[in-house]
Amino acid sequence: MTDAQGAPDLRLAAPDPGSPAARRLPPDRSQAILEATKQVGAILKRAGHKFALAGSVAVYAHGGTGTLQHDTDFCVLPEDAEAVAGSLREAGLTVRVPPEDWLLKTVCLDQDVDLIFELARQPVTVDLLARAEELSVDSVHMPVLSATDLLVSLSTAFSEHHCDFGAVLPVARSLREKVDWREVRRRCGDEPMPAAFLYLLERLNVVDPEPEQ
Repeated sequence: MTDAQGAPDLRLAAPDPGSPAARRLPPDRSQAILEATKQVGAILKRAGHKFALAGSVAVYAHGGTGTLQHDTDFCVLPEDAEAVAGSLREAGLTVRVPPEDWLLKTVCLDQDVDLIFELARQPVTVDLLARAEELSVDSVHMPVLSATDLLVSLSTAFSEHHCDFGAVLPVARSLREKVDWREVRRRCGDEPMPAAFLYLLERLNVVDPEPEQ
C-alpha cells in the first residue's frame, strides 16, 4: 500500500482483534522477540535504510541457539539515526533517546528493540554493513552481521567490569565453522580479555591454536 505521494505504508501489521490470530495464546518469549524483529526489520527495509541485525537474534539467524531471552538489536549508521527514528515513528512506534549516546530505543509488540550506531565502542560503518549477509529470520529475509563481525563485537565488548565468557562460549561453539578466527584475532589485537577468551576456546578445542610465526 502507498500514500498519495507513492511512499510505502510503513505502519505495523496487526491482526483484527476479533480474528482467530488475535485470540491465540501469546507466543513464548523467543517467538515474541522474533516477531518484533521481523516487524522492525520490515519497516527498515521498506524505508530503504542501511542496517544489519546484531545480537542474539543475529546468532539465531546464523543457526545458533534459538533461545532468545533479551531484546533485539539493529546496527544503523550514526548519520542515519534521525531518519531511522522518523521511519519507526511513522510506523506507530515510540522512539526514545536514552542517556547513552550510542543507541536509540523503541518497543515493538511489547519487546525491547535497540537501534545501535556504535558497536563494541566503535561506530557502525558502511563497511560493516556491507559485510552483512542476507539471511532468513523466521521466514523474513534481512541483512545480518557476519559471523566474524558478531564474534569480534562480542569479544571486544569484554572488560574488567563485564567478562561473562559463559554467555559467549555457546555462540563461539555454534558458529565456529562460519567464523574467520584469524580475522577475529587480528581485529581484537592484544586486548587482554579477548585474548583470554580466545585462549579458552583453544583449550576447549573450539578453535585451533594460533599458528606459530
